[in-house]
Amino acid sequence: MSSFFTAPASQKKRKREDTTAAAPTKKKRFTAAALNSRPSKSNKVKAARDESISGSGSEDEGALRAVNDEEETLSSESGSEDETGAQRRLRLAEQYLENIKGEVETVGFDAEDVDRDLIAERLKEDVAATKGRLYRHIASTLDFSAVNQTLFRADTRATTSVAVCPPYVYTVSKDITLIKWELPTPPNPPPPDRKKKPPKKPLQPTRRRPTKLLYTRGNHHESRNPKYQHHTAPILTVAASQDGKYIATGGADKRLIIWSAADLKPLRIFTQHRDAVTGLAFRKGTNQLYSSSKDRTIKTWSLDELGYMETLFGHQDEVVDVAALALERCVSVGARDRTARLWKVVEESQLVFRGGGGGGEKRTPVRHEHGSAMVNGNSTPKISYVEGSIDRVAMIDEETFVTGSDNGGISLWSLQKKKPVFTVPTAHGLDPPLKPEEASAEAVPDPKVRGEPQPRWVTALATIPYSDLILSGSWDGRVRVWRVSEDKKRIEEVEVLGQRLIVATENGDTRMTGTNGSQADSEAQPSVRGVINDIEVFERGIRGKDGLCILVATGKEHRFGRWKTHQGKNGAVVFEVLLKSTSEAATDGVGSAGKDTNNMQ
Repeated sequence: MSSFFTAPASQKKRKREDTTAAAPTKKKRFTAAALNSRPSKSNKVKAARDESISGSGSEDEGALRAVNDEEETLSSESGSEDETGAQRRLRLAEQYLENIKGEVETVGFDAEDVDRDLIAERLKEDVAATKGRLYRHIASTLDFSAVNQTLFRADTRATTSVAVCPPYVYTVSKDITLIKWELPTPPNPPPPDRKKKPPKKPLQPTRRRPTKLLYTRGNHHESRNPKYQHHTAPILTVAASQDGKYIATGGADKRLIIWSAADLKPLRIFTQHRDAVTGLAFRKGTNQLYSSSKDRTIKTWSLDELGYMETLFGHQDEVVDVAALALERCVSVGARDRTARLWKVVEESQLVFRGGGGGGEKRTPVRHEHGSAMVNGNSTPKISYVEGSIDRVAMIDEETFVTGSDNGGISLWSLQKKKPVFTVPTAHGLDPPLKPEEASAEAVPDPKVRGEPQPRWVTALATIPYSDLILSGSWDGRVRVWRVSEDKKRIEEVEVLGQRLIVATENGDTRMTGTNGSQADSEAQPSVRGVINDIEVFERGIRGKDGLCILVATGKEHRFGRWKTHQGKNGAVVFEVLLKSTSEAATDGVGSAGKDTNNMQ
């Protein structure tokens, strides 16, 4: 007896009744009748859609036909349709060269000036600028000895920082002031007139002081008022955006204030830092701001949105300075942790460069005899002073930067090395030894007790981006000019900015001449009196054809403290530096006129 469970599988399947003949026919007949009897709204929409689709298809066909015609035209202009990759690169290079020639011709050059060397130089500069590498060697083309120097100041305490956005300059000081100045445009030197009698002294450019435009001052009595729209403690740093819209200031009151550059009115006050704001730097070509603080952090800000972005951690001590260029990265120095750190913001990583070395031979406990000429002059004894704090940093290009330390050393760094590539020891010389009563705590000090001379700190550092020029300052009254060698492995001294040496002439008169680093500083007059707290520099004219403008912030005391005062003035100094060709042309004109006059006599 068979059952359901014992039956084979073929017999378990149910057979479906064949109803496909009648039912679908009836359903189809019903649907067709309904559609014929009453047209629905969806059919109208569908028909309209079909018409639009057919119309767009015709339009697409027309556009496609036009594109094909254009491609055929381009292919006929460039050559054959089967153009190889090498031929295409050659065609693009020729087109690029034609564009460069057109740009140079529009500037106003003659046809003879547009030669192969000019185009090759432009190509090299474009490649170097794209990759962020040093490509301009301008230190040897500038005349740093004969400069026009002008002091401008207000009734304030020590100037702590200076920022520039041509033609405006912004200075901040310890008495909570922010001042906006306007720089005068230096007049072009007139051509020499051979008919007039030449003067006895060389002609100097007309001195014109910057004009004071706006002034704002805070109040330290409002330190407990969170709604107060200003600083309540000394302002330590200032920075100006490249587009001239924003001014940023940071102070010892932990505040970062964004100002409108037009009227110096506060736009936004940030209080995210937990200690004094010590350094500010704008990313080149943008409104992205980096701020360093004594709370050991670096913070990034976007001034387009007036908002906070992120915080960078890593330093083990106060972050006292920060610098940035075009790429989204910055370099900071951490004072007594003796490190410089390059922060890659996008990659969220950092490179650590460790200092702490000495700048000369190994130090011995034997007492050294230091002569006055050796201590105050450029030639300093070869003694190693250990680096205790890195205080200043400036970027040369995206892969090279320099730092200044409290042992007077200026170090050159590269991303390929964790240690300095080159170090200049005691760049600004040594202070004289302390007197016995100052070096000893006894009431009647032993006259044999004599303090050793100490190096002068590097208190200010500046560079022209993507060039070989470096400027440094201290409290020796001199702004020193350095250059990076062509192989980027050395720092060479060029000259002292605006240095004047008193020389006696044959007729008994005295005249002022420029000096170089080999001459004794003791015989020359200091170009700047006081402590140089900050340096800013920018190029005048197209690609610096009209020289440089250097601004120096000076004061009687250091921007971070009052532990030592120096003889000087609180204010700022402007140096106008000309190209050697311009200054030599003016000098030759005066000299030739003098020769003609002597011949007439």
